[in-house]
Amino acid sequence: MQSVTIVLLGLVGMLLGWLFYSKFIAEKIFGMDDRFITPAHELEDGVDYVPTNKVVLWGHHFTSVAGAAPIVGPAIAVYWGWVPAVLWVVLGTIFFAGVHDMGALWASARNKGKSMGALSESVIGKRTRSLFMVVVFLVLLMVNAVFGVVIANSFVSQPQAVFPAWAAIVVALIIGQLLKRKVPLIPLCLVGVGVLYYSIAVGSDMPLALPTEMFGLTDKANWIIILFIYAAIASLLPVWMLLQPRDFINGMQLLVGLVLLYGAVFVSMPDITAPAFNTQTAVDTPSIIPLLFVTIACGAVSGFHGIVSSGTSSKQLDKETDGRFVGYLGAVGEGCLALITLVAVSGVMLAASPEEWHEVYSHLGAGSVNAFITGGANLIQSGWGLSVEISSTLLAVMVVLFAGTTMDSGVRLQRYIIQEWGEIYQVSALRNGIIATLLAVGCCLLLAFGAGGSSGSGGMIIWPLFGSTNQILASLTLLVISVMLIKAGRPAIYTLIPMSFVLVMAFFAGVIKLGEYYQQGNWLLVGLDLIVLVVSVLVMLEAWSVIVKHKASEAAAKQD
Repeated sequence: MQSVTIVLLGLVGMLLGWLFYSKFIAEKIFGMDDRFITPAHELEDGVDYVPTNKVVLWGHHFTSVAGAAPIVGPAIAVYWGWVPAVLWVVLGTIFFAGVHDMGALWASARNKGKSMGALSESVIGKRTRSLFMVVVFLVLLMVNAVFGVVIANSFVSQPQAVFPAWAAIVVALIIGQLLKRKVPLIPLCLVGVGVLYYSIAVGSDMPLALPTEMFGLTDKANWIIILFIYAAIASLLPVWMLLQPRDFINGMQLLVGLVLLYGAVFVSMPDITAPAFNTQTAVDTPSIIPLLFVTIACGAVSGFHGIVSSGTSSKQLDKETDGRFVGYLGAVGEGCLALITLVAVSGVMLAASPEEWHEVYSHLGAGSVNAFITGGANLIQSGWGLSVEISSTLLAVMVVLFAGTTMDSGVRLQRYIIQEWGEIYQVSALRNGIIATLLAVGCCLLLAFGAGGSSGSGGMIIWPLFGSTNQILASLTLLVISVMLIKAGRPAIYTLIPMSFVLVMAFFAGVIKLGEYYQQGNWLLVGLDLIVLVVSVLVMLEAWSVIVKHKASEAAAKQD
């Protein structure tokens, strides 16, 4: 089958979801209203609560939730075959991710910008809040620790990506100042993206690298430390100064990248060499059900998105109706990235024949980001004539910048959670932004170097838990939204169905992984997996109790 057919079907499906389904959910289910005063206006402080143009906020939200995950997950899951992967990406985007992300934005904005963890207290109960925030903190810890490793590895293996990655920060700081002075957005966008792509060309000719050993640590370990120092500083700056402009420029860069990749598909029309359903999997390959649904998280549905929606994006929402544009369209953008990733790792641009494709994908986990960069660079070269070297640098920078923006937002969100704990437990020190940031970064570095030694890769030890933990968090977020809808007397079926499906798949995957960790004798993962599974069950029981009581009180009120 030609890849253009897959692309057309996927894009048309997501476009219809945006035009019709998202409009129905926003207006008829969530009841989004321009007259509602959002937290960005009610609590405006110039640092975290800042009313923001919806296009700029979309850029922040999109690049914060995207990271490298919508590339990594699909590039691994294609091992089971491109058909199940494409179906989960497209249907997941339309009926799961868009509703989840937009719903989390709506729920948080309706409650003074509270995070989903803090919000769960008022919606379900005090015990739920504590349980919920444990899962949220674990997900953030995994994301930040591992993305630091991902970026450091990319800097070491792709030194040509170093200059443009740091140049993007300088460009963002300048644009942030100009936007504050009311300079028009469109010219800034064009100039910013132009400078960014010029820096990519410079980086291709000027690779930068740290010494292989410095201060007794490897170059990768030193990059991890530098990245967390940067993330700590960035998380304390006002969102308008760096976070918003950097994410917006990265969002525009991704749009350019998507245009190049999708355009190349329509120009060269490459064939698919990957199997529709892979019948030649290795003996030890786990079952596609439920593992597919936790391997592809971002790009279909992801609990991390709920953290971003309720952590930073809801505090910048100018009008409540902007939540549809920012939340649902952000999910569509990520679905588009996941879809083109599947095409890049499934076609002749990666492997000229089915036999060569099976050599690249010899086992689950093979291919991944390198397959995307290789396949995508060849695709761009065939469609647009750009050299493979420039195309590879462009895609490598895309991965690094997305991972970096996710890491920026992730550390800021960890700070929010620690400060919320300070409020909840009346610990004044934890409410201090600098102390909370140092604790957040300290936890990440402790995991990175405490569990991983001098390599700094300790986050990779608990990363296998991310898939199931992240999807369980998505189901818990949908549960909170559903309870809000039930209490408001609105239909909750549109959130309860995706919540139930994701919960069953994620819980099942967590149980399977628990058995694997036990057999391996990996007691750290056994303990953490058990905590996540038990917490999810307790939250569900608490929510069910609230729903039953609410229904009973409604019935009693009708009888009276």
